[in-house]
Amino acid sequence: MRGLGNRTVQYQHNVAASLGLYNNDFISVDILRDKGPITAGELSKLTGLATGSVTTLIDRLEKIGYVRRQNDPNDRRKVIIVPEYEHKEEIIQTYQPLHDAMIRLASTYTADELELIMQFLGKACTVLDEQIQELSSTARKKS
Repeated sequence: MRGLGNRTVQYQHNVAASLGLYNNDFISVDILRDKGPITAGELSKLTGLATGSVTTLIDRLEKIGYVRRQNDPNDRRKVIIVPEYEHKEEIIQTYQPLHDAMIRLASTYTADELELIMQFLGKACTVLDEQIQELSSTARKKS
């Protein structure tokens, strides 16, 4: 698992660099892809970045068309950050080789094996989320 984690982080760094993004920008883009539209405060909590840093990050992503700000219909004081990059050609071209390779890899497994792999990965994500929360709360207590 540790090797897969390291390779995932290395891949993420390389994707960010190939798109001309800072790694925190790219992590935020992935969080938005996963979570959907969220507030800047929520993005701050999920990334561990200070709210001022998140505001600057959102400014950069908005400038290149990866996100847009939208007023929260339920609370006019809040702004929702909406992802806008999924159909950008540079994103599609960057991920297409990985997508194709993973489809080829998946085709070497039976449907039952893939179901078991998907269950494991889903549970592994839950464990990682729990560990991230634990580490985040421990880091906050030390500061």
